[in-house]
Amino acid sequence: MFGDMMGMMNKLKEAQKKVEETKERLHSVLLDEASNDNKLKVTISANRTIKSLEISDELLEDKEMLEDYLILTLNKAIERATAVNEAELAAVAKEGMPNIPGL
Repeated sequence: MFGDMMGMMNKLKEAQKKVEETKERLHSVLLDEASNDNKLKVTISANRTIKSLEISDELLEDKEMLEDYLILTLNKAIERATAVNEAELAAVAKEGMPNIPGL
């Protein structure tokens, strides 16, 4: 019985390590998102860090429009990054979880 517990603990430690490694890797997974007309482009990491913004001159002349574009496009980018992040971490967690009855 005790051996089983030790084995499980090691498996959990390994799973944790894999999750950490995946989180690190997701820093370098970059997603591009743009407004429908490409006047605003955003690059975001899968860890939801904004890496770059490209704003057309046209948007710079219209503060309200720019703000709307930023909100919409950044939210879309964050949603996509979150989906990738959760899918990656779920895959690692599922793979690393020991088969514990009742969980």
